[in-house]
Amino acid sequence: MRTLLFILGGFVLLAVCLAAGKSMAGGFGDGMRMSLIAFAALWFVIAAANMWIGVVKAGYSFGEELPIFLLIYLLPLAGAAFVVLKWKLF
Repeated sequence: MRTLLFILGGFVLLAVCLAAGKSMAGGFGDGMRMSLIAFAALWFVIAAANMWIGVVKAGYSFGEELPIFLLIYLLPLAGAAFVVLKWKLF
């Protein structure tokens, strides 16, 4: 359940970053590109922190947490890639 909440949180963060990028540049363009780059970096830090907590606090091994980290990080990132490809931002 926690993994699902993190994935949903990633999509919410993606939506917030896209809205901020759209409002910064008055539409599509450099603001959207920067917001997607910021999302990818910020989401990596959040997903890595979740993995670190799982290893250090919950007692899981790195090997057990790595697939969960990849799932949590890559699913919202795939949503960002879809946005990039659909709107041809890069």
